[in-house]
Amino acid sequence: MNRTILKLVLLVSCAHAMAHIYELSLPAVEQDLAASYQGDNLQQGKEFTGWLSFCWRLPWGVGALLVGWFVDRMGAPRMLVLYLVGCALMCAIVGLQVSTPMLFVAMFTMGSFASIYHPAGLTLISQCTTAENRPRALGLHGVVGSAGIALAPLVAGLLFYAGINWPTYYLVLVIPGLGLGYWFFIRRHRIEQIVQESLEKQQQLPTSDPDRQEGDRAAWSSFYVLTLLAALQGMVYSGFLMFLRRYLGLQGTESNSGANVLDWSHILMAVVLLCGCIGQYLAGRLARNRLLEIQITLICLANTPFLVWMAYATGSMRFVVASLFSIVHFMNQPIYNSLIAKYTPNARRSLCYGFSFMMGFGVGGLGAPLAGMLATEFTTYLVFGLISFGAAILGGILCVMDRRVQ
Repeated sequence: MNRTILKLVLLVSCAHAMAHIYELSLPAVEQDLAASYQGDNLQQGKEFTGWLSFCWRLPWGVGALLVGWFVDRMGAPRMLVLYLVGCALMCAIVGLQVSTPMLFVAMFTMGSFASIYHPAGLTLISQCTTAENRPRALGLHGVVGSAGIALAPLVAGLLFYAGINWPTYYLVLVIPGLGLGYWFFIRRHRIEQIVQESLEKQQQLPTSDPDRQEGDRAAWSSFYVLTLLAALQGMVYSGFLMFLRRYLGLQGTESNSGANVLDWSHILMAVVLLCGCIGQYLAGRLARNRLLEIQITLICLANTPFLVWMAYATGSMRFVVASLFSIVHFMNQPIYNSLIAKYTPNARRSLCYGFSFMMGFGVGGLGAPLAGMLATEFTTYLVFGLISFGAAILGGILCVMDRRVQ
């Protein structure tokens, strides 16, 4: 990977981090927001924010399918500008502490703008990298994204410590979105030139070259099985993230926000999510194109015992097991994204990433309201353990299908 491509991957990864900061903005202040809109009724507040999360995640997933079609025609850099500016504006609306119907509209619209990122950003990376260095590039992309996931609760905790409440937290998130959107706007032509040069180099390769073969290959049956796996893992992902702060057992409420008391629930949540960077890095380093199916199966299978452990854990052990689960669970992303590139042709790559994220984030987003409705955390994590085991079975089917192709 040369210096130009590395810089592009890093900058696209920053946009990835912002996508997950916007995604985690609600879980980071979930209990405080629930207290503002639902008062002291904890279960009602949990159900309220569970559906609010689904309202954000549904367009984040479903919108990605439509966005994939637009990216193929309008170009990824322009779509990234729209995503960043749009999310920033919706954060401004949420920060005004609007009425409940308007809050749901703003969250739905923010999720719609955020849905642009993955088809656009991943298409950029997949088109300017090769089959051999793509897993490493996607691993770096995932690490920066996981850092964004961890930054959301960390920034919230620090702002609360400084006496700033949750509406102002959303107003603060406007600034980096507009700044990064402006950078992509002024550099959009140069980015398009880099991608075009990379695609032309791939077309000049001999037909026997793995990069040329992969760029023309389509394995649709494997792709559809993979997206079903993504839907199951997405349910675990959305439910885990949405109520992680509650799981850690430290109740943050409107009453202590902005009281110049360090809210350790935000800090511990950030540490747990930062552990996901370790998983992203390891997966990016260990990923091998010929072993991707086996690797994603083992990752899904490894999720199951940690989720069962989370169901039984109490006290400080909850922080320990949540951190370990975060490492294992986030190993999924670079492997999964590499498989999408392996199974789909360059000409339909954006659309395929869009469909895959519709399944992972849209259908998978049902995990948040599911977790909100289940009465106990014990039941919640046992159910998620079964779901992850189901994903591992689908991974095994991918291994069989890949062996038949070979």
